[in-house]
Amino acid sequence: MSDPMPETPTDTPPEPAAPAEPAPLGVVRTPTGNAGVDALLERLADADHLAADGHTEVYEDVHRGLREALDALDAGPAPAPGPAGVPPYDHRS
Repeated sequence: MSDPMPETPTDTPPEPAAPAEPAPLGVVRTPTGNAGVDALLERLADADHLAADGHTEVYEDVHRGLREALDALDAGPAPAPGPAGVPPYDHRS
């Protein structure tokens, strides 16, 4: 009686799994009531369709826009224009 031959490993390595396709995270973005900020928050949805290495550009763009919106709030409203031809009062004595 002869012993069965042992199985020999194949020389072909297994094929690597294909990377998963980008998929939405399903994060709910609640409107703020500020049109500019809401548009920036909606821009975050662009990352749902990108591979992970593309997220940084979207996040940096949104962060820059939100920073500008905050800076505008800190600046306060622009001074009201005076009558035409009258220079603004500069509070000097």
